[in-house]
Amino acid sequence: MIKIMYICIVVAVIAGALGAFVVSRSPVQPNEVSAPEGVMCTMDARQCPDGTYVGRTGPRCEFVCPALPSVPAEVQAKIDAKSDLVRLTQPVPLGLVESGIQISGSARGSWYFEGSFPIVLKNAAGDVLSQGIATAQSNWMTAEFVPFTATLEFTSPVPEGIAADVELGTLILQKDNPSGLPENDDRLEIPVRFTR
Repeated sequence: MIKIMYICIVVAVIAGALGAFVVSRSPVQPNEVSAPEGVMCTMDARQCPDGTYVGRTGPRCEFVCPALPSVPAEVQAKIDAKSDLVRLTQPVPLGLVESGIQISGSARGSWYFEGSFPIVLKNAAGDVLSQGIATAQSNWMTAEFVPFTATLEFTSPVPEGIAADVELGTLILQKDNPSGLPENDDRLEIPVRFTR
C-alpha cells in the first residue's frame, strides 16, 4: 500500500515538472493573450468619448473606440478660456449626440442661480432644437466647482438616408443671469455632431 502511494507521488511530481517545462517553452509572452482562430468575445459594451457604443472585437476581445475628429484650435481656445468657470465632461467636443443626450460637467457656484442654469442645443443653421435646465448635484452656493447634469430630447436634424455625422451643431451652457443685464451674460459653446 505504501509502495502504491510512493509511485503515485512520483508520477504526480514528474507530470507537474513536465507541465511546467511545456509552459515555460510556450511562445506566448507574459502579457500576451493567446486566442485561437474564431475566438468569441463577451457581449458587453462600452460608451466611447464620442457618445457611441462599441463591443469587444479582435483576438484580444478589446474595446476599440472610433477616433474623434480634432477640434479646431480657435474652438478649443474658446473652450479653454472658460475652463475656470464651467467644464463639460459629456458630451465631448465634436462627439456624436442623439435624443436623450446625457449632459454632465461642473461649474463654479456663480454660474448657477437657484441651483440651475439654462442649456440650449442648436443645429448648424442656428435653429434651436432643444432647451433645458442643468441642475446642480450638490450645494451651489459656493465659489468652488459644483457638478451638474441635464438631459435633452430633440428631433435629429440629420435627414433620412444620410450618414450619421454629417450635421454639426452647438451645445450652449449659459450662465444663469436673473438680472437680465448684458454684462452678466456668459456662455460656453461646444461643437457637436448629430446622429440619427
